[in-house]
Amino acid sequence: MVKSFDEVLEKVRAGELKKVAVAVAQDEPVLEAVKEAKEKRIAEAILVGNEKEIKEIAAKIGMNVADYEIINEENPVKAALKAVELVSSGKADMVMKGLVDTANFLRSVLNKEVGLRTGKLMSHVAVFEIPKFERLIFMTDAAFNMYPDLKAKIDILNNSVKVAHAVGIDMPKVAPICAVEVVNPDMPATVDASILSKMSDRGQIKGCVVDGPLALDNALSQEAAAHKKVSGPVAGKADIMLLPNIEAANVMYKTLTYTTDCRNGGILVGTSAPVILTSRADSSETKLNSIALAALVAAAK
Repeated sequence: MVKSFDEVLEKVRAGELKKVAVAVAQDEPVLEAVKEAKEKRIAEAILVGNEKEIKEIAAKIGMNVADYEIINEENPVKAALKAVELVSSGKADMVMKGLVDTANFLRSVLNKEVGLRTGKLMSHVAVFEIPKFERLIFMTDAAFNMYPDLKAKIDILNNSVKVAHAVGIDMPKVAPICAVEVVNPDMPATVDASILSKMSDRGQIKGCVVDGPLALDNALSQEAAAHKKVSGPVAGKADIMLLPNIEAANVMYKTLTYTTDCRNGGILVGTSAPVILTSRADSSETKLNSIALAALVAAAK
């Protein structure tokens, strides 16, 4: 089982080299990640955007632009659409957001003619390597779906399981995270968690083991689970944390990012090809990790 981002990168390098189309590529942190991805044989890239600005940034960071295909498109909206079209037409395997606002980027991803729609729910999956744990921790959804109902949670869960499978976790353990580990009718998230668990028991959710509701402590820590006398196949051993809403997930994502020495990456899935939707505040390492995750998901497809 893959337990670290070093192992993720090794797994990517062992496979067929994938290609990422970068939308509005004139962004220094993004180009740094793209440069490192090529140097480490994680992915090739097609750079779509203002060619003059791309070359200026490339010169600044020691990036040889002769190694990359550049498509000059100075209009950010058209550049984003072109990058998405490269993926939908099969010329690239995944698309990455550059110096373009998220709304316009996602409009291109969802474009009816050249976009990456599948009819399924899109969701964000973040992956964390936390020093305290000897496994990768997957978390969803911190960026896209705000207040998912039960049906949406099923889709979000299934999306995250596909990412875990692509990374190399054959039967991930999924914890629907709540404030408590018992079903309380006054707390809808606990009711959803119990239904998801029963659906898993009956084979309606496949490729994983779901058990909950679980509070965060007894989902991650076997010691905490034992102390609270919480048992089950997921207690203390969760690989995937399904958070109840975007506030809980986003706060947890940023808490882990800014208060721990973790490594992380994340992608948007539920599309016909992986979408790398990183924040401007994300480090080049996080962007590289996200490219690697997208490459594994693209290979699994």
